[in-house]
Amino acid sequence: MTPRWPLSLRARLTLWYTSVLVTILVVASTASYTLFQRSVMRDLDASLLLVAHVIRDTGSAVPGTVLVPGPDAAVEGLVGPEGLDKFFQFLDPGGAPAFRSRRLRGRTLPLSPEAAANARLGRETFETVTLPAGERVRLVTVPIVQEHHLVRFVQVGMPLRPAEQTLRHYVETLLALVPVGLVLASAGGAAIARTALRPVGDISLAARRITAEALGERIAVRGTGDELDHLAETLNGMLARLEGAFAHMRRFAADAAHELRTPLTALKGGMEVALRARRDPEEYRAVLRSSLEEVERLIALSEDLLLFSRTEAGGLRTRAAVDLEPVLLEVFDLGLRLAQPAGITLRVEASEPARVAGDEAALRRACRNLVENAIKYTPSGGKVELALTREGGEACLSVRDSGPGIEPADIERIFQPFVRLDAARARATGGAGLGLAIARSIVQAHGGTITVLSAPGAGSEFTIRLPLAA
Repeated sequence: MTPRWPLSLRARLTLWYTSVLVTILVVASTASYTLFQRSVMRDLDASLLLVAHVIRDTGSAVPGTVLVPGPDAAVEGLVGPEGLDKFFQFLDPGGAPAFRSRRLRGRTLPLSPEAAANARLGRETFETVTLPAGERVRLVTVPIVQEHHLVRFVQVGMPLRPAEQTLRHYVETLLALVPVGLVLASAGGAAIARTALRPVGDISLAARRITAEALGERIAVRGTGDELDHLAETLNGMLARLEGAFAHMRRFAADAAHELRTPLTALKGGMEVALRARRDPEEYRAVLRSSLEEVERLIALSEDLLLFSRTEAGGLRTRAAVDLEPVLLEVFDLGLRLAQPAGITLRVEASEPARVAGDEAALRRACRNLVENAIKYTPSGGKVELALTREGGEACLSVRDSGPGIEPADIERIFQPFVRLDAARARATGGAGLGLAIARSIVQAHGGTITVLSAPGAGSEFTIRLPLAA
């Protein structure tokens, strides 16, 4: 469920940073406590074992002997202050107490079956036991062996209360430091998030200032080369593309309005002239015929505009196997009807079977536009040649004419909407300058390319290249 008040990115970064740090602190504190506890117990066991060895090696190996001036005093004299908090007892091989330290105050240290078994094998045993009074004691049991025979046990113990208090104080210290670290981490995380996101706020502010009327502005790049610079560069690239698209749309809309205005103005003028005075029926028929021609021109222009817009927007969704050879022959038949009255020779130079994936009607329209354009600009007595070949996994459909050719500076312009190199001639033949633009748009929508080879006075050759169908 979406929260009613969504958290800002800064707040989420702070929470994530704090959560991660809390997890790290908890894990580190737990590991630190575990290691400290092991260190304390290891030092405690080493101290107990040292006292046990001192007692074992100072005359207690033979039953009936007593350390002089007494075991407690001897331990204190040999071990020093380290033995003040420890107590011990001797046990005979059967486990019965033989001598006890006065610090035991009459208590008896227990001998577990495991410790007895280990002692008979010559091994020491460390245990944590609880005395009848409830006191927890760390205990080591060491065997005393003479001539490979167990003659006594010596047990040395120490209350765990001091060690437990030390561990408890350590835990209290950790519990006090973790919240402090959490508060400092939250403050530091908020400061880091604020500093890190400040450039994002600057980018957002700069982006809000850029409107459709000011697409030439750009977001400043700091030059650090980090992700925010990459974001600014990406946005600048997007703005550049939008600026180009808006300029193209404005130019296209202005050109389309100009093209639509011409036939509409002609329609209006003819009707106004016809209505100024009474005329005979033949004159009215002439006006209607002229108006009908302009209406047909408007219809053709509207259809071209619709097709161009649809192909530019990726509206060609049909993807079927298309055999280009019948398409070429059909366009050839249509071209003959245009070429013969103009005294132009039209022929098919080569034709190979070639199948591509696409929209057959759209591909036919692209090919027809090239043929109509070639016939339109080829003088009487000239020739137009068509060819369909396969080259390197592509179908190549070419249209070559013997017309006046194209200047190198104009080769790219001819594919722009409403561009006519010979405007007067194009208007006389009803062209609006959309034929080549539509052809390239259709070819590009099919993943192909259209190229031109031309030179002034040497004619032109338009070639459509489309990937062959699998």
